[in-house]
Amino acid sequence: MMSCIPAFDLIDPIIFTIGPFEVFGRELQFDLRWYAVAYIAGLMIGWRYMIALARRPKLWTPHGGKERASPFNTEDVDDLLFWAAIGVIAGGRLGYVLFYQINAIWERPLWIVTGIVEGGMAFHGGLIGVGLALFFVSRARKLSLWNVADAAAVVAPIGLFFGRLANFINGELWGRAADVPWAMRFATDPAGLCRHPSQLYEAALEGLAIFAIVNIATWRFRSLARPGLNTGLFLLSYGLFRALLETVREPDSHMPEALQGYVTMGMLLSIPMIAVGAWLVHRALKTGSPARA
Repeated sequence: MMSCIPAFDLIDPIIFTIGPFEVFGRELQFDLRWYAVAYIAGLMIGWRYMIALARRPKLWTPHGGKERASPFNTEDVDDLLFWAAIGVIAGGRLGYVLFYQINAIWERPLWIVTGIVEGGMAFHGGLIGVGLALFFVSRARKLSLWNVADAAAVVAPIGLFFGRLANFINGELWGRAADVPWAMRFATDPAGLCRHPSQLYEAALEGLAIFAIVNIATWRFRSLARPGLNTGLFLLSYGLFRALLETVREPDSHMPEALQGYVTMGMLLSIPMIAVGAWLVHRALKTGSPARA
């Protein structure tokens, strides 16, 4: 058997446990997992960063233009945090079930809720959930959807970065078998193969690289002054990176037999992101503003 680097299997996915203790005749315990901490950290840091963006009207003003007021305030961001948290968790979980574990709906429906503490979230589902949260908060508070979405695109890679690190600690979503020097063996892999640490690749590209792209556009080129541009950059970058990374992730076992080995669910779900992202970037650069929202 080829030798490879053992993944950080000594990092317990559970940080600490409270219990077990008895409640109404039932033995219960509470586990705090790195997976949950990753979501909390992404939301909290993103929340504070969006407040910082709201307090800098200069970022929303084109170079050489008259300074504009920020399109939303800290109270708007506070409201958005609450609904975005619900959107990312509910959307991510439902997306995972619908895209990857649809048989759970009739085989083990209770697991759809209880199993969330063990992992099992889909980015594309979470994206839809957050998109709906942005839409309804924007309407309720009479804000421009594109301005809110553009600010969210600045901070979203933070959550992606922490989430992929949590996937690594959980020993889930590992890559295909590989013979590269940095290949790793995961304790959760029943085959015990040396694999690409694809979670770390995703943390680097979906997290750090997209963060750099959108933030350079924001702080150096004031992309927030062109509604829809940051949203387009995020969607386009994520779609392209995800499609590329799918070539080193373990293929989906539930795909039609004719497509296995060639196309993955992640690739299929990234196609509309690439198309919409490219359209938004083109329109924002051409007209300075996409369709009104």
